[in-house]
Amino acid sequence: MKLALTMLALSILSTTASAAALPEPQAAGLTRQLQAIVSDPAMPLASLSVVAIRHGEIVYAQQLGSKRLATATAPAQPADANTMYRIASVSKFVTALGTMKMVEQGRLSLDADISDYLGYRLRNPHFPDRPITLRMLLTHTSSLRDEGGFKWAPDVNLKDVLVPGGRFYGKGDMWSSTQAPGTYFEYVNFNWGIIATVMERAGGERFDRLMRRLVFDPMRLKAGFYLADFAPANVNDVATLYRKREKDGNEVWDPNGPWIAQADDFGNEAPAGPAGLDRYVIGTNGSIFGPQGSLRISANELAQIMLMLMNGGRDKHTQVLKPETVDLMFSRQWTLGGAGNEGNGDSDYFHGLYHAWGLGNQHFIDVSEVKNGRASGDRLVEGGGFTGVGHLGWSWGLNALFVFDRQAKNGMIYVSSGVGANPELQPGKFSSEARFQEHITDALYRGAIMAR
Repeated sequence: MKLALTMLALSILSTTASAAALPEPQAAGLTRQLQAIVSDPAMPLASLSVVAIRHGEIVYAQQLGSKRLATATAPAQPADANTMYRIASVSKFVTALGTMKMVEQGRLSLDADISDYLGYRLRNPHFPDRPITLRMLLTHTSSLRDEGGFKWAPDVNLKDVLVPGGRFYGKGDMWSSTQAPGTYFEYVNFNWGIIATVMERAGGERFDRLMRRLVFDPMRLKAGFYLADFAPANVNDVATLYRKREKDGNEVWDPNGPWIAQADDFGNEAPAGPAGLDRYVIGTNGSIFGPQGSLRISANELAQIMLMLMNGGRDKHTQVLKPETVDLMFSRQWTLGGAGNEGNGDSDYFHGLYHAWGLGNQHFIDVSEVKNGRASGDRLVEGGGFTGVGHLGWSWGLNALFVFDRQAKNGMIYVSSGVGANPELQPGKFSSEARFQEHITDALYRGAIMAR
């Protein structure tokens, strides 16, 4: 089975970068190492898809485990090169590509008051004289918070969520009462629902269709934010997300219990759009398409996006973004100052993960330290040595990383569809990530990128 998986990986590589592929013994050794990670009884993974890029060429691609686990009525379905995942917050990074395309086209401005696009005055009521800009949304410095929610039904106009007096405004928990727009970093999902809404207002199309036209179709990618509305779409290619944790109720972890489907369980039911989508008014609530976390795409197609960005915005089909747009997207916008007045970077949940940020992308600057007896930082490989730009993702058991070094053109992608234990109880040794995530990146770095 392991040999078959290795040969599958090499057959994928033969169509894209056969001259650069790892020698078979090295590829087989890396596959064995990754299989041991997937099968680790302390943290079993439902599936794992990986791609490694060295000097601008794919050198290794592999899929392990099952995109759909066995049930009483159906056998397990192995993950393969076509397997698509709901890639959680890596979706934000891809959304930013569409946003930057519209900036490049002159339809959006990074520093304009987004009120000009939304059609109503949007202000943090605690700081009424401070406009909010697209740049602030993309860099998590908007002063918005997720405490008031970040995804709303199609019949909800975000104006009624964001503006005092609106029927969904509640206590105004979506606004920071202490930090003004543009002054403080805090990672927020809700920013992306507003970005999608701004895109719709400027583009005159639904967000999911805008992304298809701006990014996916030019690159001929089988990817989308609304599974029922992009083609070619084979629902059987979409991985179910799992955890050994209850989906509802007390949400108790049970590492010795069964895998429990959390999302995209299309083996039991067909995908469906949100109720009321047929009555949705474009430009009122882009959050319904999940710009912050609901993109479905394969690891191999994420690799095509990475190669495009490595090559100055050009892929094998077209110039997707201008080189200067790519440079702007990855320009440093925020760096943790350490005094607490430039963003916390160390919330209870993220454990000091964020130290620098671009326009819709994290800058991994190789920080590793110990805080409160726990490893902290954005380091990607043991001992350090790899810096890059990209994004992490985790939700409903999904764990993903998309990161690359622009200068060296080295990159790593992994996507796992499920975890069998609580990652919080298995912290990393040199970063804010869980130990199994460190194992994956370290294996890819040493086994593919640094291999000779």
